[in-house]
Amino acid sequence: MTDFAGLTALVTGGASGIGRATAGLLAARGARVAVLDLDPAGIEKPLHGYAADVTDDVAVRGAVAAAVADLGGLDVLVNNAGIGAQGTVEDNDDDQWRAVLDVNVLGVVRTTRAALPALRRSAHAAIVNTCSIAATAGLPRRALYAASKGAVLALTLAMAADHVREGIRVTCVNPGTVDTPWVGRLLDAAPDPAAERAALEARQPTGRLVRAEEVAEAIAYLASPRSGATTGTALAVDGGMQGLRPRPVDR
Repeated sequence: MTDFAGLTALVTGGASGIGRATAGLLAARGARVAVLDLDPAGIEKPLHGYAADVTDDVAVRGAVAAAVADLGGLDVLVNNAGIGAQGTVEDNDDDQWRAVLDVNVLGVVRTTRAALPALRRSAHAAIVNTCSIAATAGLPRRALYAASKGAVLALTLAMAADHVREGIRVTCVNPGTVDTPWVGRLLDAAPDPAAERAALEARQPTGRLVRAEEVAEAIAYLASPRSGATTGTALAVDGGMQGLRPRPVDR
């Protein structure tokens, strides 16, 4: 597929996991792609790497400006940078709440704000935010993370309404538990990593974790000019977690 031929894209948090898979897929489908990440050292051509912390507005503005200049414009923004958190409302202190919201919510705000002038000049402008199943389904010990992703979902809808008449489409993906390095670290820290992985797999009706490449495909679908009538929507990539209630397996 070459539906991104001649287009440019910027992916935040693009050095690993979902972001890396998305950046690679967009490039394979014809886009010139910039990756914004805390550590873009591992980014190789044809991708372009830029270092920035999404909690630093000055750094974000500088990195986005450099990427837009190098790419010659911007058509697609993928707001993927994010961090996780575990615990109930009793378990995370105020500093942890501020840190997660600063990355997961305000990071989207800062990057979008910096990218909007370039997106307004595009004939195929699209923003895709990485949200989560945690925004729409109550998951245990994810209070802080769920709150941050719930804000991303609401922000996506508000942004879609604000910018639809400027020709900028805004959508989000809601992944289930994805087999990424971050999830791998959580599993490694569990008392019984094998049992924890089995529990995560079992809560998804497909019986397995989502692959980063599957989320990347959904992001590419939403960002593609072929989806020009799609905006203000959330696409679940969750192995059926949100909508399916299969019967227990007979033993």
